[in-house]
Amino acid sequence: MAGRPRMLALCPADGINHSHGHRHCLRINAGMGFPAPLFGRRKETSLNMRAALTLLLLLAAVRAEHRGKAYVRDKVCQEFKTLGKEDFRTLTIITSSRKFSNATFEEISHLVHEIVSLAETCCAEGADPSCYDAGSSALSAKSCGEGSPFPAHPDTAGCCAQEGLEQKLCLAALRHPPQQLPRYLQPSNEELCQDFKKDPKDFADRFLHEYASSYSQAPLPVLLGSTRTFLSMVSTCCISPAPTACFLKEKLERKTLSLLTLMSNRVCSRFTAYGKDKVTFSYLTSLAQKMPSASFEDLFPLAEDAAEVFSQCCEEVAEDCMQKKLSEHTAKVCGALSAGDERFADCCQGQNLMQNYFCISALPPAPTPKLPEAQKPTNEQLCGEEGARHAKRYLFELTRRHTGVPDAFLGKLYDTCKKVRGECCSAKDPSACLDSKHQRMAEELPPFLEKANQLCRQYTELNFLDFKKRLRESLTQKMPDASPELLGQLVEQRADFASTCCPPNSPPLYCASKVSTELGEVCDGDSCLLS
Repeated sequence: MAGRPRMLALCPADGINHSHGHRHCLRINAGMGFPAPLFGRRKETSLNMRAALTLLLLLAAVRAEHRGKAYVRDKVCQEFKTLGKEDFRTLTIITSSRKFSNATFEEISHLVHEIVSLAETCCAEGADPSCYDAGSSALSAKSCGEGSPFPAHPDTAGCCAQEGLEQKLCLAALRHPPQQLPRYLQPSNEELCQDFKKDPKDFADRFLHEYASSYSQAPLPVLLGSTRTFLSMVSTCCISPAPTACFLKEKLERKTLSLLTLMSNRVCSRFTAYGKDKVTFSYLTSLAQKMPSASFEDLFPLAEDAAEVFSQCCEEVAEDCMQKKLSEHTAKVCGALSAGDERFADCCQGQNLMQNYFCISALPPAPTPKLPEAQKPTNEQLCGEEGARHAKRYLFELTRRHTGVPDAFLGKLYDTCKKVRGECCSAKDPSACLDSKHQRMAEELPPFLEKANQLCRQYTELNFLDFKKRLRESLTQKMPDASPELLGQLVEQRADFASTCCPPNSPPLYCASKVSTELGEVCDGDSCLLS
């Protein structure tokens, strides 16, 4: 950036005309990269969304010019000039951290530096038209070089074995799986201000990296809004004469956005891991456990509607998609269920529909009602045109009768049912195949559900120390000859599984893999339908 770097006052980033005046605000060099100018201008949100979309293009395009070299260069340069270097850099940190969510801060910093330098050099007046193409090729080569400073990925070597455009396209498609358990933990107010005052640029960069990588599945507009308000809060309250009161006020104001970030990261992680059909089932069973008196016809349309919201908004860069669509969905849920359940009615009393959604999501499962045995679908129904719906209805009925079974276990039932239908409905004798599977399932399902019910019921009802004590007693009875070391190891393993996977918002892929290891006592290894 030519000339003297401009100076920015941090405290008015929220757009408020503070009575104490700007002369007391902490001023930092704009070249330090603190994102206050980007996150302080709400009227430019749509511009920033467009720029963010361009940056997503850039992250792929610096190594893959499949839409034409001039097209990519022109789009990137247009947004670089519109945003300015520092806002462009801020968005690059966020989009890079989302894409490579398991990368270190240093790896992201190297990548961001290269991308911003490429744009700054090749978007300058009089830059050679071939500058961007040459620079992106050099960046691709650097990715493949020994000791590359960029985010590591196990498939990089395979991409680098290719040449030319194929190599660039392969590298551009690489991304990390989302963090199963978000690692970001917000420090205390005192720690925040200490780190902020020590080095505002480093504080902002590290926060953006840690937050965006921890909540990489949250929609980009939600993530941008949440980081903007957080950094505005820190820059305002850390120089306030009453920081405690300031933080309390600011945290209260950003509560909805903070919860939306957490919740949308969870639902979008589940949508990415499960796909639309399984997410529909997951949401259906969640509602069924909260309100087991409701019928399949009551709840299934709501589950389909929720899955449609997630499919539209999880990857959408349009402003307010998630908040707007979830609010509309919550109104439908409240309209359909509040009259039939007091807990839903209480959650639906508020005027803020997003707060109502958070309330409903946090409802614990209802007590298991006494219902007659669930009616199994016939073989003809399972293999007919509505076979998937009949299977979901049966699993729904099981869920109503086992409200304490967590999502990870129910997801295993869904996977097994789908697999069995796929195998048997295409077999030469579907009925014989299904009869055989039904017989095995009749043996495996009761202990499977009982084990899930018992484990998670104890985890929910007991404090953690008593829960671990109960686990040790149970394991000692089953394994009287086991050494104390082995018992201790098994207790910790099972306690970790319960604390992670019994709560309703458990990480889907992590818990799905752990369920399989927890089934050893229920059936015989490879012969297990539910393995």
